[in-house]
Amino acid sequence: METTGPDVIDVWSWRLDVPPPDLDMPVALLSPDECARAGRFVHDRDMHRFIIARSRMRLILARYLGLAPQSICFSYNESGKPSVSGSGILPVHFNLTHSADLAMLAVSDCYTLGIDIEEVRFLKEDIAKWFFSRRECETLRSLPAEDYLDGFYRCWTRKEAFVKAQGSGLSLPLDSFDMVFDRSNISRLDHFEGHPDAPRNWAVLELVVPVNFAGAVVASTGGHRVELRYRDTI
Repeated sequence: METTGPDVIDVWSWRLDVPPPDLDMPVALLSPDECARAGRFVHDRDMHRFIIARSRMRLILARYLGLAPQSICFSYNESGKPSVSGSGILPVHFNLTHSADLAMLAVSDCYTLGIDIEEVRFLKEDIAKWFFSRRECETLRSLPAEDYLDGFYRCWTRKEAFVKAQGSGLSLPLDSFDMVFDRSNISRLDHFEGHPDAPRNWAVLELVVPVNFAGAVVASTGGHRVELRYRDTI
């Protein structure tokens, strides 16, 4: 079986718009509730991407759990974050993200984590003022104009990955924590309201992603140094 240990977090990646020889095969790996979710998509492309994302996630997690992919059962917290359920199941932490036709899955048998990728697109409005902290907005405004878009998505993906790692969803105010994201400094959590030890306990790691994407992994490592181990080509 696959393992990670305390020093690495595995990152898997795959494309969602590459059709399998037979779509019935990935569908057969899904649970009834996943099939129902797939059926609710209006557009075929979105349904196809969901099926490929979830079936590939099951195939990968099966390698860590020693289970058949179709036998994996998920439970969800109040914010919708999934975890593997069942008695006697080995502990495995994972998080899935996708943007456009790219999907990435982070896996660890040691640390709670979150992963986020975003396709870089032109911003039609000043989104940062609604979702970033005061300090993050100040950092963003201090960047040269040509670096603004890069800085925005670096900050956004780090914040999203932290929210996903927390598992709190929309109940966690996005201005309650500060991320350091400018390229002159090492990415890190700088402040988390009410949690003075958080900057030491959380690791913020930049993802290697294709051109025109941004991404990050955030993990609760307790201060332990950890690296990303890429397990598949993009």
